[in-house]
Amino acid sequence: MLTELHHLIKRTQEERSRSEHNLLNIQKTHERMQTENKTSPYYRSKLRGLYTTAKADAEAECSILRHALDKVAEIKSLLEERRIAAKMAGVYSDTTPPRKTMRRGVLMTLLQQSAMTLPLWIGKPGERPPPLCAAPPRASGDYVAKQGDKVAARVKAVDGDEQWILAEVVSYSHSTNKYEVDDIDEEGKERHTLSRRRIIPLPQWKANPETDPEALFSKDQLVLALYPQTTCFYRALIHAPPHRPQDDYSVLFEDTSYADGYSPPLNVAQRYVVACKENKKK
Repeated sequence: MLTELHHLIKRTQEERSRSEHNLLNIQKTHERMQTENKTSPYYRSKLRGLYTTAKADAEAECSILRHALDKVAEIKSLLEERRIAAKMAGVYSDTTPPRKTMRRGVLMTLLQQSAMTLPLWIGKPGERPPPLCAAPPRASGDYVAKQGDKVAARVKAVDGDEQWILAEVVSYSHSTNKYEVDDIDEEGKERHTLSRRRIIPLPQWKANPETDPEALFSKDQLVLALYPQTTCFYRALIHAPPHRPQDDYSVLFEDTSYADGYSPPLNVAQRYVVACKENKKK
């Protein structure tokens, strides 16, 4: 698969290099038109042909890029399947002792990498982002998160209070309509059985603010966001949505220690911002 991906990347560059000559001709034609200060039928006909060719070149390059993105998704899916298989073997094998909880610094690094490598949704012209892309609408009512998916899960803490934690789906029972999830912070130790209403699937794609701004949460919208350097979600207001695909949200967490009831702006990745089921502000 990696070899196939390498060939696709090389083809992309070859396609781009091949189309550069035509783009250069377009630029030179426009420069001549500006110099002569007129648009003759000859130039109109020439530009029409050049732009038709440029459009076809761009579509060909786009096709190869989409094929490459599909291959990346296929590779990531295979790696995830292997990870889950290894985890299941570690948890349930009688001959293999349970894996020790990883150090917190390592866990935080993995969560950051997961947010950075979340694929960017790139739709075709006029195509709407799918469910689980950035902000609502989320998944349909009958959607079931798959084994290994990351979710926000509402659980009871040791002191009896309820909190939203980052968790990983272990299984789902269609007979009881309940999930089994592992607390990501205590993997293999803390397992919860929860109803569907206590589970919010995390985004599976990032949205591009430049092409799909409607897929993102807007300023002052109430959300649940993962507090930096923790594995817990808290209520927050969107201070500013991302401006570029690689940007984070800027959010204001509810915090009674501040006069206005909110913390200073903090950055949270698209991966870890979900719709708050409580729609009204306190």
